[in-house]
Amino acid sequence: MIRADVLVVGAGFAGAVTARLLADAGHSVLIIDRRPHIAGNAYDEYDAHGILIHRYGPHLFHTNSDRVMRWLSRFTDWRFYEHRVLTQVEGQLLPFPINRTTLNRLYGLDLDEAGVAAFLEKVREPRDPIRTSEDLVLSSVGRDLCDKFFRGYTRKQWGLDLAELSAGVAARIPVRTNDDDRYFTDVYQFMPREGYTKLFERMLDHPHIQIRLETDFRDIDRHIARRHTVYTGPIDEYYDFRFGRLPYRSLRFEHQHFADREWFQPVAQINYPNDHDYTRITEFKHATGQRHTGTSIVREYPQSEGDPYYPIPRPENEELYQKYKDLSETEPNITFVGRLAQYRYYNMDQVVAAALKSAEKVKEALRHP
Repeated sequence: MIRADVLVVGAGFAGAVTARLLADAGHSVLIIDRRPHIAGNAYDEYDAHGILIHRYGPHLFHTNSDRVMRWLSRFTDWRFYEHRVLTQVEGQLLPFPINRTTLNRLYGLDLDEAGVAAFLEKVREPRDPIRTSEDLVLSSVGRDLCDKFFRGYTRKQWGLDLAELSAGVAARIPVRTNDDDRYFTDVYQFMPREGYTKLFERMLDHPHIQIRLETDFRDIDRHIARRHTVYTGPIDEYYDFRFGRLPYRSLRFEHQHFADREWFQPVAQINYPNDHDYTRITEFKHATGQRHTGTSIVREYPQSEGDPYYPIPRPENEELYQKYKDLSETEPNITFVGRLAQYRYYNMDQVVAAALKSAEKVKEALRHP
């Protein structure tokens, strides 16, 4: 029998942040993960050619939270990086999110900011109420831009049309009347200077934390005596799919190295909404700042089977999740936190913020058994 105050299931951001906070408070923590490494989907490593890559697709840190930034800075120095994305439309590489440059180049115009606002007002198709992502996009940019930039990408990414997804998915993408071509506008936009895995190694380097990798929760559950469990995996799996399976989208990653060129593309990310089976290509050196004579990229192919990456935001899925959430609230000695456990399309900083909040509740529960 293994003994710990807290069992943490999952060594990604949700689990690692919670584990460190509890360890700092003096609690013994055992953290387990099915994978052979820590850091979850944020895991990065040097490939066979010496280039730092993200095995599970690009992870770009951005936040407006002083608290999240300050807390993570305990474990890493940072490299300033503002993410820029181009989208291939009709043979052109155009800035995305849509801005003034995008419209002028796409339509052969010469609009100023006021002209862009007037153009968008003319082409938009107001929808009331706005229930779906299609409603939101059509209300914002109209049908032609919707079809050129959003509809095809959405079908590949989610396996659904815009009209079948909640409005919150499209709400993540702004539309700009100026030339700002940054993908994010958060106050803090940085990359861990030595990579995410190094950040996690420092975060989990604590005398009160034990780590067991390649360990499945089901195999070890009965052999761990603990006061509390923090679970960051899929909540429906924890309950043996009692109410049915929550839908997720998965990804297949195709990594490729080019020894004969220093750069593959002009920015870190190029989207392909209407061409190819993949949604985007990411070139890592743009984001990491690494210098190397060659370069490595990854193509992302969304799919329905495989590891769960993205909860699918639809009202019926939220209704199903709520059944699991209601069930979880009847159990006093377990906390569910993270993208899969809370069935939320969280960014990394949002996961960290959720973990910071959850850890405080766990500490309170441990003070009052």
